[in-house]
Amino acid sequence: MNFQEMDIDRLEMAANMLKAMAHPMRIAILKHLENGKKLTVTEIHELLGIEQSTTSHHLGILKDKGVLCSKREGKNTFYYLKHDTLGQIIDCLQRCTCE
Repeated sequence: MNFQEMDIDRLEMAANMLKAMAHPMRIAILKHLENGKKLTVTEIHELLGIEQSTTSHHLGILKDKGVLCSKREGKNTFYYLKHDTLGQIIDCLQRCTCE
């Protein structure tokens, strides 16, 4: 399927996913979840050095917009990329911002 064949709903979904990702902390979260990695809120907030409530807020936005999924295991909820290929967007951003 090429770009011209995408319907308006899919284009809107893609735009919303990109908007959700367009925040420095959310990009950092996604970078930590590359390559099939699954992390809890606690692990992510410790890696990034931000408040757990802030981490939960960012994760909620990413999950709501279809960027992340979560899976409950016992007392923990693990977050991971909904589509592994989303990591390519983060890699692209990293390459494009290098001098």
